[in-house]
Amino acid sequence: MWPKNGMETAKAPYFTGKGPDGGTVVLYLEDCLEGVAGLPPSSVEVVVTSPPYNIGVAYHSHNDRMPREDYLAWLGKVGQQVGRVLADDGSFFLNVGGIPSDPWIPLDVAQELRKLFVLQNAIHWVKSIAINKADVGNYPNITGDIAVGHYKPITSGRFLNDCHEYIFHFTKTGSVPLDRLAVGVPYQDKSNIGRWQSARDDRRCRGNTWFIPYQTIRDRSSQRPHPSSFPVGLPEMCIKLHGVGRTKTVLDPFVGIGSTAVACLRLGVSCIGFDTDPEYLRIAAERVRSQPGDGGRERLPQVPPYDSAQGRLEKGDAGPDLR
Repeated sequence: MWPKNGMETAKAPYFTGKGPDGGTVVLYLEDCLEGVAGLPPSSVEVVVTSPPYNIGVAYHSHNDRMPREDYLAWLGKVGQQVGRVLADDGSFFLNVGGIPSDPWIPLDVAQELRKLFVLQNAIHWVKSIAINKADVGNYPNITGDIAVGHYKPITSGRFLNDCHEYIFHFTKTGSVPLDRLAVGVPYQDKSNIGRWQSARDDRRCRGNTWFIPYQTIRDRSSQRPHPSSFPVGLPEMCIKLHGVGRTKTVLDPFVGIGSTAVACLRLGVSCIGFDTDPEYLRIAAERVRSQPGDGGRERLPQVPPYDSAQGRLEKGDAGPDLR
């Protein structure tokens, strides 16, 4: 019989931890196709994740150079499992990006998942933006040119620096109610407050462009040890948009170094995460431990550090079945 919280699969967790507001994090060292298949149907309200983009990123244990048709078929299988465990009124937030020479990747992924879900909202995650004062005129609070955020600069005579990615909001029906003002912004023009019946407070819908910058770092290897992670603010905003009050459990099938897990603890909701890389999960567990709460506890022996030079787990550990 499945446990009442619906957070355990047939495999023992790699790590469990609790936050101060009751949220529980359960991380599995397991391929998500196998792990999510072990979860009960309709057991999660929100899915937030960012799969590999198939652009040749040097992951420890994943081949990020599949033929496009194989890559899309693989994500289609993941989507099938997500649809099975997602509540009928749940939200599936999928962050996908491309590269300047292949901008079709996220659009191809969206078309593949169109077979299974309704695309209720297409959100643009803006990592960096430049606004010229001359373009906005006499706009409140903008006193000069603005250039904020972080992006990976490229040297090219053909392509622009890529400063945004997609967050596709999939649902089963296309009619899932959202808490739009939970991620809203204040009115710049305060005369709008009370002008309409819907504008009773100093808060309006943010829209589908979300500026979520990465934190400034000094050393990538130590401060951002995953080659393709999103900031905690991204899953936090997704969960808020769906509605924290009606979210008990969040699933991240590609949890990586645990940004979704940290966001869940901050919001007081529970998180289930899967990853095939022991080093990423070790870092995720440490990030969870760094949050207020009981500090977490490992349910399995410590997995040895990943030996990046040899491309394997250190000698003495059999290791998981890595994809």
